[in-house]
Amino acid sequence: MFPILIKIGPLTVHTYGFFMAIGVAAALWFIYVQAKKLGYDTNRLIDAAFWIILVSLLGAKLILLFGRFSYYLENPAELLSLARSGGVFQGGLTFGVIFAIIYFRKKKIPLWPTADLVAPAIALGHGFGRLGCFSASCCYGRECSLPWAVVFKSEYAHQLTGIPLNIPLHPVQLYESALNFLNFFVLFMIFKKKKFSGQVFSFYVMNYSVIRFFTEYFRGDHAENTYLIKGESAWSSLSLPQFYCLLGLAAGLILYQILKRRQSD
Repeated sequence: MFPILIKIGPLTVHTYGFFMAIGVAAALWFIYVQAKKLGYDTNRLIDAAFWIILVSLLGAKLILLFGRFSYYLENPAELLSLARSGGVFQGGLTFGVIFAIIYFRKKKIPLWPTADLVAPAIALGHGFGRLGCFSASCCYGRECSLPWAVVFKSEYAHQLTGIPLNIPLHPVQLYESALNFLNFFVLFMIFKKKKFSGQVFSFYVMNYSVIRFFTEYFRGDHAENTYLIKGESAWSSLSLPQFYCLLGLAAGLILYQILKRRQSD
């Protein structure tokens, strides 16, 4: 809709980067406030969150690079641009989780209690991030004729993301943003009443897997090689992100059962 938020001479502030910054700030604020209430070492947790976010961003970019290696080899500057895309979220999440496990063990930070604290923060930050996607016109939806369909008209956005102009599309970015904010509130409620360490994080993995699997049906930005199964319609197809969601859902369920049994032993 509005890929550029502010442009003053050579200074350009892209809306995607602005919302991404708000998301990171909101996530860190949540972690700080809740950690302080629980008596955790807030400085150590904020330091950890900073490095995890950094590694996650790099991981998201790496997966984006591998997915379109030849394109970014010819256009390396666009890989670093927040105007085009922040990267692949599932890739960033995977890298972030692996790094967090290593970092927490090295710094002797309790893994699962901290993961429970971080999980709602991820959902909160991601909700703002998808608002950035909507503004930048990336991760756009399929064509539709629904009353709430959106029409993009920015030539600059088309050049950045390839979004079709003057065609009614599903506002899939807003679908996922709303569902991520809802996920944040659900996880926060579980966090306040959790019965064992790792419960909130397990639910995050399961909840997001369901959210992403559902919203994938409305995505219109996928290339042919993004699909594992290409049917006659989106509903009879299976994209690679949906396949990863099925793996994530299974992993979340298994993790939930393992940690729940460990608590009862």
